[in-house]
Amino acid sequence: MAMEPEHIRASDAERDRVAKRLGDALAEGRLAQEEHAERLDALYRAKTMGELIPLVRDLPAESASHDERDLRTEKGMPDISSEEARQLAATSQGRENIVAVFGGAERKGRWLVEPRTNVSVLFGGVELDLRDAVMAQREVIVQCAVIFGGLEIVVPHGVRVVNNTTAIFGGTDTNRTDSVIGPNAPTVRITGTCLFGGIEAKAKAPKRKKRRN
Repeated sequence: MAMEPEHIRASDAERDRVAKRLGDALAEGRLAQEEHAERLDALYRAKTMGELIPLVRDLPAESASHDERDLRTEKGMPDISSEEARQLAATSQGRENIVAVFGGAERKGRWLVEPRTNVSVLFGGVELDLRDAVMAQREVIVQCAVIFGGLEIVVPHGVRVVNNTTAIFGGTDTNRTDSVIGPNAPTVRITGTCLFGGIEAKAKAPKRKKRRN
């Protein structure tokens, strides 16, 4: 006898999909900060798809129906994006070094965020866009050495950003990220030193893909 979709165990990819929708709703003003935090907390406690669906059911009909359709995918149907994410995560080397000296560097699109990313900036700039990225684990560390330069980190809504940097004649700004209180929320922890430079982290919704005619 086939198991009802509502009783199937929820995957991390399905939780991430709902977290994105909740983040969009917060950015659009459909959810208050407190309610957004409560739903995220319930999201990361949820074990089945049936527990995820109510979290998006009262959001706009088009978006909610899309989420519910994704969550109710029949058992055994492959999730291409989830499989792609697993394959990408399998290539993890544990760390990545990104260097920008009198120049720039960026990571965007579909890329793997290693458990530890070392960023060195000297008279240059680095942009890390995590909105379409795959995190190798639920908490990743960005270790910085920013001197006379800048680092910009863009995360999707629903991701916690923790600032553990030391600023000397510089600064780190994480005020434009979400206040996420869920204990299991994906986390980006920024550490290291910023000297005569700036580090900015902000939350944005993923870019909408252009439809082909």
